[in-house]
Amino acid sequence: MTQAPSRRHVLGMALAAPALAAATAAPNDVRLQTGASTSALSARRIEQTLQRMVAEGRVAGVSAVVWQGGAERYFGAFGLADREARRPMARDTLARIWSMTKPVASVALMRLWDAGRFRLEDPLALYLPEFKAMRVHADDGAGERPAERPILVRDVLLHTAGLTYAMLDGPADRAFRAADPLATSPDLAAFSRAVAALPLRHEPGTAWHYGTSTDIVARLVEVLAGEPFDAHVRRHILRPLGMRETDWTQPAALKDRMAATYQFPDGQPPRREPDLPFTFASGGAGLIAPIDDYLRFARMLLNEGTLDGVRVLRPATVRLMLVDHLDPAITQRHFHANPNVGFGFGGSVRTAPAAADEAPGAVGEFSWGGAASTLFWVDPANRLAVVFFVQKMPFDEALHRDLRRAVYG
Repeated sequence: MTQAPSRRHVLGMALAAPALAAATAAPNDVRLQTGASTSALSARRIEQTLQRMVAEGRVAGVSAVVWQGGAERYFGAFGLADREARRPMARDTLARIWSMTKPVASVALMRLWDAGRFRLEDPLALYLPEFKAMRVHADDGAGERPAERPILVRDVLLHTAGLTYAMLDGPADRAFRAADPLATSPDLAAFSRAVAALPLRHEPGTAWHYGTSTDIVARLVEVLAGEPFDAHVRRHILRPLGMRETDWTQPAALKDRMAATYQFPDGQPPRREPDLPFTFASGGAGLIAPIDDYLRFARMLLNEGTLDGVRVLRPATVRLMLVDHLDPAITQRHFHANPNVGFGFGGSVRTAPAAADEAPGAVGEFSWGGAASTLFWVDPANRLAVVFFVQKMPFDEALHRDLRRAVYG
């Protein structure tokens, strides 16, 4: 019997026959630019790539939608959302998007910045007093010591606070695993207190390390807004944008639309993973969505904060989110070490043309993925938004590379 993975473990791992053919096709005259080269946007190329993912047994089911120049240029879904039930992947399939929740939480906080509720340079402890006297237990052998400066609000937006998911094995990671606040906390308030009681992995602002920062962003939203995080996000982001079926929980009536998650061990049949329960509405993960809902969120970012007459953020605020904020002196960047990619508020930002060994992408592109290999990106230069749904663990970056090559040529 296989032991079910913990939620912390899944978050740290930063999908047959065709089910539905392309519903839309890219016109032949749409061209995308990446660096000095241009290529035609080809619906056939994207479709063939998705079909191969299924035919080669790399995934159970997959879907992708491409929006460019104010119109849908491609949609396709292939394979099975649920192998055991023989249920095909479809446009209305619901999937766990895991860390693609993070950009949504970051937008929620930046809405409050738009309203003047805080400053990015404010100490986090000004609003969450439990973070007032933080200690650092780095991997340098010097033991535990008081932090040299406070965690700032911008640090939790950027993953430079020193918080961890315990993906590595330093002393701060071991302390986090022992406390296991993701599993033991009943709500965001308790989670914030539990995390603040643990040592930091590094001095605030000195390194980029992927961790629980965006859950603290969610708690900060609660305190600044004076209402539960999930209620605030529904009221100010999800429902105004028409993301009617996106939420941390789903009614029983929609259960038959949920995609199952699978692992694909070498030389073995795909293995279905248990659906992990979330004890509270997290900012770092937990949202369940259909692909069209998340496309609306991506289009809002692409449109600089507005969609169908609904404004979520000021244009200047979206532009602020979608630029690199990492100080060049920050050279310790965990798994985010690509010199051509930085980090904005809630996602990665391409700062230079892709190298020869990278998948293509355009400078200024903002993107993030989820633990079950989902992905989205917005590319303002090409007026492009892409959402990719799959439910495969562990995280398979090769799928993302293949999709990017299919989109950009």
